[in-house]
Amino acid sequence: MHTMNEDQNEIAEDNEYEIMQFVIDPKQGTMRLDQYLTDRIPKVSRNKIQNAITAGMITLNSKPVKSNYKIRPGDICDVIFPKFHDSDDIIAEDIPLDILYEDDHIMLVNKKPGMVVHPAGGHSNGTLVNALAGYFGKQRTETSAPPSRERYGLVHRIDKETSGILIIAKTDFAHVHLSKQFFDHTIEREYMALVWGEPLPNIGTITGNIGRDPHNRHKMFLFSDGLQGKHAITHYELIESFYFVSLIKCKLETGRTHQIRIHLKHHGHPLFNDERYGGDSILKGTVFTKYKQFIQNCYKMVPRFALHARSLGFIHPHTNEKMFFEIPPPDDFTQLVEKWRHYVSHRKEQLVDNNEVWED
Repeated sequence: MHTMNEDQNEIAEDNEYEIMQFVIDPKQGTMRLDQYLTDRIPKVSRNKIQNAITAGMITLNSKPVKSNYKIRPGDICDVIFPKFHDSDDIIAEDIPLDILYEDDHIMLVNKKPGMVVHPAGGHSNGTLVNALAGYFGKQRTETSAPPSRERYGLVHRIDKETSGILIIAKTDFAHVHLSKQFFDHTIEREYMALVWGEPLPNIGTITGNIGRDPHNRHKMFLFSDGLQGKHAITHYELIESFYFVSLIKCKLETGRTHQIRIHLKHHGHPLFNDERYGGDSILKGTVFTKYKQFIQNCYKMVPRFALHARSLGFIHPHTNEKMFFEIPPPDDFTQLVEKWRHYVSHRKEQLVDNNEVWED
């Protein structure tokens, strides 16, 4: 079962940006834009403001601008700023990290399923951020490289039970520039999922606004009226059908909390063993006891919903180089898929022997 604290951690994901607008007062004297914003945005340094301006997250009169621009009365300044969370109370822990890539500016890690990304409520330790605090603290001692104090470089999150790639920013400059790519939806993200049934058509796009469920604050909800929630787009494609379940890949245009889980549930294909969104019941298959036991064995093999963040593509914030990383799912996920593959093969053999035809 999910605890309230885990829910709060996961559902906080969408609120990663501060969106502000400043209209320069007619009585405002001459001042550099970066200084003006530093005086008005609390707990944000001038350097962070300058990085945001360089990244294009701060515009003046809807146009890019330089930090040394002298503001004028009537100017309209729009600010989209990644939230920097206070990390002074983070407990540094020596937790092994599966590092896929690292340089002076960024790091990519393979998060294991079951690991919470950021401390919240009852999760003050054992999280990815605790591991990053320990890693960067050791790095600072050994190499004098400064660790990031705000969220230890987290630019995005994935659910506790989701495995796969996360990118970490090691500098404020990298953090702002990567945040801009996420905000603009130019990051390439692909997931693998095992879902109930076979999505039709086999290649398609699911859209629908996602927000907090008005009847259950620990869940998200798809609003069909388009007036509530945040716009979300998920592209999916069938990889392999096992008749009662399917292996699919999903590409995200947006990154809403529980987006894949909500969209696929709405499409009639909840993630396999997704307790929160109805995927932990037997939704397809036979009524035979052996089949029910087979499903229970599958649930024991992978005691979580089957979702893996397989790949991530982005522009390096310092070199402007296009980068792409891909990792296979965890062993138990792979074994679960193979178990279903074997089941289908065995079932077909039985039907052939009995001169029967497979019926869904």
